Amino acid sequence: MELLWLWILIGFLVVVGLFVWATYNGLVKLNVRVQEAWSDITVQLKRRADLIPNLVEAVKGYASHEKQVFQDVTEARANVVNATQKGPKETAVAENQFEQALKSLFAVSEAYPQLRASENFQQLQSELVDTEDKIQAARRFYNGGVRDLNTKIQQFPANIVASMFKFTNKEFFEVDDMASVEKPVEVKF
Repeated sequence: MELLWLWILIGFLVVVGLFVWATYNGLVKLNVRVQEAWSDITVQLKRRADLIPNLVEAVKGYASHEKQVFQDVTEARANVVNATQKGPKETAVAENQFEQALKSLFAVSEAYPQLRASENFQQLQSELVDTEDKIQAARRFYNGGVRDLNTKIQQFPANIVASMFKFTNKEFFEVDDMASVEKPVEVKF
């Protein structure tokens, strides 16, 4: 009889060990996906940040008297680059400021038909639109990974393993200024 209880105990410990092992590996996999997704966002934000000086220079040639707009865009660009190292919340705030600065830059460009017709400006605009699309896709991928990880961390019995190994919920990449999102942005070139 004691041998039977010993086998039952060993079987139970093996099942628990397999559960902990599988759950831990699942959490690690989801955590790595979130890190990869965040890396994708930072790569696209860097790509956009690299395009902005060229865009500013193109507009400067036509609107040299708009110094404040150029300073705002340059400052907002630097804030986004720095914020990506701090996390999603700080990056979202910097993103909102950057989008507002870009709107001002594009508003200035509307006053100059020669600028809008410039092949260089057209190419920069096209690359910027493509990069914005990639940023949006990277945000969706990141938020999907965060959703999956946070769900797994909160579900029973995986939450026990998650707390044992100190897995924590991640922040979603969210827009802080809902008013700017709810009204459509009109940019004309």
